[in-house]
Amino acid sequence: MKIAQLLSGISVALTNEEKQFVDRHSSSVRLTALDEHNQWLAQNLVRKGIYSISKDNQTLVKNIDERNH
Repeated sequence: MKIAQLLSGISVALTNEEKQFVDRHSSSVRLTALDEHNQWLAQNLVRKGIYSISKDNQTLVKNIDERNH
């Protein structure tokens, strides 16, 4: 890996469905607003580091810049 690649950020592989989820939702989304399938997608995105769960345990917050995926 080149230094320029490291400085530009690490890209994360997303499925088409995960990419659509990220595109559809803004920088934060309430977990209660998601259906069961979207909650499953959100869980995968939390594992990949795209989103994190806020301190209130009810909101997903986007972690990384959208251009990195």
